[in-house]
Amino acid sequence: MNPTNPFDLSGRKVLFSGATGVLGTSMALYLAQQGAELLLLGRSPQKVNALRDQILAQGGKAWGYYADVTDEKSLEKVAQLVSAQHESIAILINAAGGNMPGAVIRPEQTFLDLDTEALKQVVDLNYLGTVFPIKAFLPLLLKNNSGTILNISSMAASRPMTRVMGYASSKAAIDNLTKWLAVELATKYGPSFRVNALAPGFFLTEQNRTLLTEIDGSLTQRGNQIISHTPMNRFGQPEDLLGALHWLCSDASSFVTGSVVAVDGGFSAYAGV
Repeated sequence: MNPTNPFDLSGRKVLFSGATGVLGTSMALYLAQQGAELLLLGRSPQKVNALRDQILAQGGKAWGYYADVTDEKSLEKVAQLVSAQHESIAILINAAGGNMPGAVIRPEQTFLDLDTEALKQVVDLNYLGTVFPIKAFLPLLLKNNSGTILNISSMAASRPMTRVMGYASSKAAIDNLTKWLAVELATKYGPSFRVNALAPGFFLTEQNRTLLTEIDGSLTQRGNQIISHTPMNRFGQPEDLLGALHWLCSDASSFVTGSVVAVDGGFSAYAGV
């Protein structure tokens, strides 16, 4: 710990899965600006390389690695490569995740219309896509004798949303995993190992834009429902996550583990009356 600046992230090696999405890109660029060294992991070499090059162009340090987070064997190969090139990591961020149309129950459908194959894919992506990277890269945190794991949850975990059953269920599993793993690592490896989660509220991304806004930018019925239940009366902006991200990744939160931090404009606090 830097005794004069517990928020110092300079030189910290951060392995970041799912960094090429809207929110992940914002977080990765910010961490690089704070002096962290980014090890970017994704399925698409084109997207990973583009983000890596953007960080390098801004004077940061970044490397690109390619794997499907639901493929244990490919993750093990990446872990071996990272170990050879960097020896250890300080922080693991698990941001890979998402939803798919087949796992959504539309208003005209019922639970009986659920596409179970799509459901399996969503659960695999969100839950196993977090479990498998932790299993693959935990040895690199152990080599460092300390480590921070940050998972990305969602408001859908604690406040199950209509339609997105598969996504909500798998994110609820992330909350449970975060708490379970926090206890597991601290009791077996010591208090220098922490596990927390960020739970964003509603942020406009490429995945949900058509669900929340019309072509002309106005809100859909669902978008209006969300804003009416968000006391701050707006969707989140990517930069709204950065303060909590920085805190949870830094020594400033050294006594925080097993926490799911909501960044939601008050959505989870609002009872609707």
